[in-house]
Amino acid sequence: MTAPSARPVTKLDKTEVLGGLFASWDSIDGVLAGLADTDWATPTALPGWRVHDVVAHIVGTESMLLGIPTPEADEDLSTLDHIRNGVGVMNEGWVRHLHDETAADMLGRFRAVTGDRRNVLTEMTDEDWNAVTATPAGPDSYGRFMRVRVFDCWMHEQDIREAVGRPSADPEPDGVAARLALDEMGSSMGFVVGKLGKAPDGSRVALELTGPLARTIRVVVDGRARLVDDFGDLEPTATVRADGLLFTRLAGGRSAPDDHRDAVEFEGDAEVGKRIVEHLNYVI
Repeated sequence: MTAPSARPVTKLDKTEVLGGLFASWDSIDGVLAGLADTDWATPTALPGWRVHDVVAHIVGTESMLLGIPTPEADEDLSTLDHIRNGVGVMNEGWVRHLHDETAADMLGRFRAVTGDRRNVLTEMTDEDWNAVTATPAGPDSYGRFMRVRVFDCWMHEQDIREAVGRPSADPEPDGVAARLALDEMGSSMGFVVGKLGKAPDGSRVALELTGPLARTIRVVVDGRARLVDDFGDLEPTATVRADGLLFTRLAGGRSAPDDHRDAVEFEGDAEVGKRIVEHLNYVI
């Protein structure tokens, strides 16, 4: 009997991915440095989290990647309404642990932990970069894990900017971090279109993103849903068109489709398109 083939390992350019991750950290630093202390208490689109809590989450994740254990909580965090899984429990552990830190101390922690991580990542060998490890997307290369980190940090930058009224157009949202974040999101669109959106066999779905984050993500369903570069000479059976930043907010669960009915356009099989948008929130 032939053993099933192993899942392919995603190999990504270390310089490019780290450039995106470091750029994202720099951009977050720039936003945080310009905030008043009161801004840190502003609620974000993430249930139960203020700007302070979003930063605590980033600090906590990078701390864990340095081998620092998650702080013990004095209550069962899994019972909180906004906690959905074990990852959420770990995240909340750091949020609670750092809850009373001042804005200045939090900014200092962010700079310290990302500085330490820069050093570790820069010195990492190509062998370790391409080695298979546990990632939020399942077993894959450490490089893929770091692209997920770009996605997560870039999304949280938008959470902070949205909360304090500093839109992503400042700076321009079409840099390397945004591009890598969308690459990571795009890699999951086969799952979204086929598994969650239940596009039928034979579907050719085009997700057309407009604005500064413009790109087209194409998915075909032929027994399974998969990403393709083009549909050959064939037209899409369903097209979903939306601003790129709105797409990221919907996919990240930061916004509800019903709140943006007039901002999303459909062509072809609108029923399939609407079902995909309704299930676009795939982020854990």
